[in-house]
This record gives sequence, structure tokens and C-alpha cells, in this order.
Amino acid sequence: MASGRVEIVHPAPPGVNTGNRVTALRWAGVLRELGCEVRVLREWSGREVDLLVALNARKSGASVVRCHRLSPRTRIACAVTGTDLNERLDGLPEATDVLPLCDAIVALQPASAQRVPLQLRTRTHVILQSAPS
Repeated sequence: MASGRVEIVHPAPPGVNTGNRVTALRWAGVLRELGCEVRVLREWSGREVDLLVALNARKSGASVVRCHRLSPRTRIACAVTGTDLNERLDGLPEATDVLPLCDAIVALQPASAQRVPLQLRTRTHVILQSAPS
């Protein structure tokens, strides 16, 4: 993946530095350190990229669906965050329409992975986030 083109999409409005935006900026930094060209946006640009990372299946789902349809070679990862996890995802549009289109699903804690529908758990990876102590 080194030197790949990546777009990270998140639902946070401009100027808001909490939750998904902080995660997007943190992940962008890591990917840049690995040699990737990274853009952080509110929605997929329509540009061909090697990887689209969507934070929050509900709020970034339209970007996932659009990218999957218009750029089928693009790998897609979706991090289930915040409002995705307020209830079990089984039967919700995010689980039936968005997550099945993803090559990887990221949960930020083990308990979150348990909210992903059973048939999608083989694609689900837990990435624990932490702050320096």
C-alpha cells in the first residue's frame, strides 16, 4: 500500500475537531508516514484512488456506495463509529447497503466488532486507538 492514493471521508463539519475528524486526521498522518498520498474530505471526490476510508457507515455511506459503483477497483474500508454503534447494525440500511460493499470494516474496540452483522465479521478488524500517557 505504500505510496498509494487514499481518501478518508468523515461526516464532521468544517472547523469541528472532535470524534471522526480527529480520527481522520490521525489516520491520515499514519498513512502519510507510510508513504501514501492522503486527502481528508467530507465526501468522496470522485477521483480514482487506491483506497477509500469512510468513517461512520451511516453518515459516510453515500460516499461508499458511490465509490463502489463508479470506481469498482478502489478498495474500501469503513470504520463503524459513534452513531453506527448506538444499536446493533443488523437489519439497518448501513448493514445491508453499505458494509457489504466494503473490503474491510474497522471497529475501534472489541465490543464494537460484536455489533457488526455476523456474516460480515470475517472482514471486521479491531484497531484500538490510544493517547500517549
